[in-house]
Amino acid sequence: MRSDLSLPAAVQLCYENVNGSCIKTSYAPGPRLLLYALFGLGAALAVCGNLLVMTSILHFKQLHSPANFLIASLACADFLVGLSVMPFSMVRSVESCWYFGDSFCRFHSCFEGSFCYASIFHLCFISVDRYLAVADPLIYPVRFTVSVSGACIAFSWLLSITYSFSLLYTGANEVGLEDLVSALTCVGGCQVAVNQNWVLINFLLFLIPTLVMISVYSKIFLIARQQARRIESMSNQTTVSSDSYKDRVAKRERKAAKTLGIAVVAFLISWLPYFIDSIIDAFLGFITPTYVYEILVWVAYYNSAMNPLIYAFFYPWFRKAIRLIVSGRILQGDSASINLFPE
Repeated sequence: MRSDLSLPAAVQLCYENVNGSCIKTSYAPGPRLLLYALFGLGAALAVCGNLLVMTSILHFKQLHSPANFLIASLACADFLVGLSVMPFSMVRSVESCWYFGDSFCRFHSCFEGSFCYASIFHLCFISVDRYLAVADPLIYPVRFTVSVSGACIAFSWLLSITYSFSLLYTGANEVGLEDLVSALTCVGGCQVAVNQNWVLINFLLFLIPTLVMISVYSKIFLIARQQARRIESMSNQTTVSSDSYKDRVAKRERKAAKTLGIAVVAFLISWLPYFIDSIIDAFLGFITPTYVYEILVWVAYYNSAMNPLIYAFFYPWFRKAIRLIVSGRILQGDSASINLFPE
């Protein structure tokens, strides 16, 4: 929950002639337009980029794999952030007022939490998937099947949605903060206060998957180094074909692990400052200035636009899929069978 201690000389209200209206902080036309452009660009990238990821994976048969279904579901979470969270937060951040009603304010906060936790749970399962693929690439297809991938996706979504909606709709997050909430509540505001107990639980739900991902990717790094050294030490050129095939598969899986590892690092860099600030606020009386809070929120939001850019940079198949989608070739009858992988 945020409140500014200093008020401008000419006080503006979110709702003129309404008792209890929140105070509005106005920007000059130039900065206001710049902020709308910056935030709008982030929302557009999140929606369009993740829509391309989902379309690519679901349309092209060559991409129908358990690991890619996890990536498509992750892209769905980021897509929903760009579609249902960022546009409304953009107006709130620039206008410093909430014009979409109290009911949708609560929904908006639930969406924000649900999609954040869904993303981190997906990334955690993806890291385990990459570990299995790199550790033993020949056995991996038998161990990580479509049904296993579906169970991971269902768990990520159900836990995230159930937790976020239950917390905010039962009012458990405001227990012990009733006086503060009452004092700072005004018409045109959309602020959620979370008490110390639930802030710690929120942080643990972020921290535990993070530690799992760090541990798993550390093991992946060690395995990749061992595999690289083994390949370099092989001086005998008469290697049997099965070993040669295994090495090629291992190399492909290591590259995929590296790319998704970068996506994990980007997620942590984006969201960790926000979660740290939430703990500081809860234990020090919500002292974060409004503009600092908005910066942290938008750094976190922009993570939803980053993953498609990472895929486009590292995955040639994704760049080819984008060209086919944009050119309209996916409308052809045989487009789903097009080969996306370079020989």
